[in-house]
Amino acid sequence: MISMPPTPFSATGVSFEIHEWRGSGPATLHVHHSDDEAWHILQGELTFRYADHSQTAGPGSTVFVPAGTAHTYTAAPDARYLIIFTPRLSALIKALQSDRDASHQREIYKRFNSELLE
Repeated sequence: MISMPPTPFSATGVSFEIHEWRGSGPATLHVHHSDDEAWHILQGELTFRYADHSQTAGPGSTVFVPAGTAHTYTAAPDARYLIIFTPRLSALIKALQSDRDASHQREIYKRFNSELLE
C-alpha cells in the first residue's frame, strides 16, 4: 500500500481563516493595527521575534499575537503549523504574494491597516 501525505488543512469562515502552512513569515518586524494572529505548531519549531524579545515554540505550542504587537517569525526547515488570521490579513498576504516588488511593500501593508517597522 502506498502512503500518501495528508492534505494540508484549510478553512475559511466569515471572521477568521485557518491554514496549514510551512515556511517563514516576513523577514522584518511588522504590526497589524486591527487584526489578531495565531499559530499552532504541528511539527518543528517557529521562532518569533518581537520588538523586545524572542520566543521559540515547538510542537503542541500555540502562539497568539494580538493586534498592535510588532512581530515576525522564522520557521525551521521541517516546521509545519496552523496559522489563524482574519480575512483582512488573508487579503494582505495575497496582495504581497502577487506583487513581490520590495518598493511596494510599505504601501501594501498600509492598505490593510498594517505597517512595516524595519
